[in-house]
Amino acid sequence: MGERERQRVTELREEIDQLKQAVTSHAVVDQAIGMVIAFGRLTPEQAWQVLREVSQHTNIRLRNVAELILLWGRGGELPTDIRAELETALDRHGPAQVPESLPE
Repeated sequence: MGERERQRVTELREEIDQLKQAVTSHAVVDQAIGMVIAFGRLTPEQAWQVLREVSQHTNIRLRNVAELILLWGRGGELPTDIRAELETALDRHGPAQVPESLPE
């Protein structure tokens, strides 16, 4: 295999790694959207907007906000700043408040 072919293989491996990360990130965000839909009684588009607003207003990457919401859904705590911004965003988009804990 020549130098050009090795370079192409390296580029393709990097692209595959990036695509794997994107798929994983997308799945985390989709799951968090599902949680927001469920407890906020929102449409998928509204739930997406809620996550975006929480991310923008807390300066935390959307994927990280989604991860925090998923951890909270598994029985963890939701950081105070995330909780407050989530409640504010839900007030703008839906009727629900963030519960202290999720039903088991």
